Order: sequence, then structure tokens, then C-alpha cells
Amino acid sequence: MDRIKIKNLEVFGYHGVFEEENKLGQKFIVSVTAHLDTREAGMSDDLTKTIHYGEMALLIKKILETKTFALLERAAEVVCEEILLTYPLIRKVELELKKPWAPILLPLETVSVTIERGWHTVYLGLGSNLGDKRKYLENAIEQLKGQKDIKVAKVSKFYETEPYGYTEQDIFLNACVCIETLQTPRELLDTLHQIEARAKRERVIHWGPRTLDLDILLYDDIIIDSEDLIIPHKELHKRMFVLEPLCEIASYVRHPLFSLSMEQLKEKLEKN
Repeated sequence: MDRIKIKNLEVFGYHGVFEEENKLGQKFIVSVTAHLDTREAGMSDDLTKTIHYGEMALLIKKILETKTFALLERAAEVVCEEILLTYPLIRKVELELKKPWAPILLPLETVSVTIERGWHTVYLGLGSNLGDKRKYLENAIEQLKGQKDIKVAKVSKFYETEPYGYTEQDIFLNACVCIETLQTPRELLDTLHQIEARAKRERVIHWGPRTLDLDILLYDDIIIDSEDLIIPHKELHKRMFVLEPLCEIASYVRHPLFSLSMEQLKEKLEKN
């Protein structure tokens, strides 16, 4: 990935945990590295195919000079988020926010916070077998689109499937969605639980009937194995009702544990 850098941009802000800092203000220094593909701009000499670093510098200046933050961590978070939301071409941002003359009564040059934020590619599984199933799935997709830090990239067809595990229930309607998000895995899990709650999802019977079921199937190529969150989804490779819609939108994507594509996992399951 190519990079565009802004180094040591000076701004005057009112950030800090002390009242005097919020009233008197001081100089802050910002360095930003934006990761994006500049090939098309390099070949065409067209500014619209890249980012205007002057405009990005003005955006950073505006945020840090018109808002007040107690913590450098919060200021850095807001700046990164605004850059990523403002410039769709940017995939990742590295930012260092320096605070000269930090009021700690010790000799030091600067205190700084450095963070890295970016878009993550995530595949979600959706299911419903109560009430207006199609409406529940469509509403869930619309709510995902309504999140400012989520972009819905692809949506599979809706598939009618037989129930899995607990079979004494109505058939399911299933789909898969590819999203781009700035949320962490656990933040995304919370978002999905909130959407399920609005659909009055109840967890009464394991694998039982539900108005809406939202699962994180894949999150980039990361692996998480904890009590409350497992990624990739531990049942992904065993479920045809997941692999079929997933292959429609991501047949080439490889499972980070098995190193097999979704299409290969589907073919393997079909043979069993």
C-alpha cells in the first residue's frame, strides 16, 4: 500500500485534563501517514484519484482547534475516524499526536500518543425463522448501512434452509453480507447484539427459533478464541446454509485456520 505523509503539523488547541489547559491552550504537533493506492493518480496525474493533503491538513487543524478533549487518546481517535470517513480512498491511518510542555513538572521534550486505525473487511451471517423473515433480514441490513462506521459492500441472495441442530422448528431464511467497518471485533459484536435486540431476539433454546440471528463469520484474517467471541465462526465450515450464500459473495476468501477457500470448504462439505 502506498503512503502519503503529513509530518509535524502545528496546531493550537485546548486539550488536557487541567482547567488551565482548556482555557489557555497550547501548541500540538500532528504527524499522519495515510495508506492508499496511488497508482491511478500516478498514471493519470488526476487529483481526484488521490487525496488532497492540503485539505486533509486543514481538516486535522479544524478538529483540533474547534473541539476540546481531556485526553490525547480521544483527540487522536476522533482525528483518525474523521480522516477515514472523509476520504474513502484511505484504507488505514497512522497518527502521532504530540504535546510539548506537558504539565508534569519534569524536564521533557514532548508527550505523544500514536495510534493506527483502518477499515476491516468482515463477513456476517444472517438468519431468521420467525415472523416476517425477509423483513427481519432486510431491516438488519438497513441498520448496518445506518452505522456511520460501517459500509455494506456485498449482500447475497436470501436462501431458504432447513433448521440446524434443533430441527423441530420452521425453515430459515439465511444470507451473508460483506461489510467494511472501523469497529473492533467486540464493538461490532455489541452492534450486532443491539440490532438483534431491536428485533426482539430471545435466546431460549440453543439453535432454536429466532427472529434474527447475526454472526461474525470472518474478520479480516484474524483469529480470536475467547469465551465470548470466536473468529472465524467455529461452525462456519460445517454449515451449508452459511457456505452457500458466503460463496456467492466471497468464494475466493480463505479460511485463516484451514487455508481453504470458501468454495473449497463448500465442496468438501458436499462430499461428506
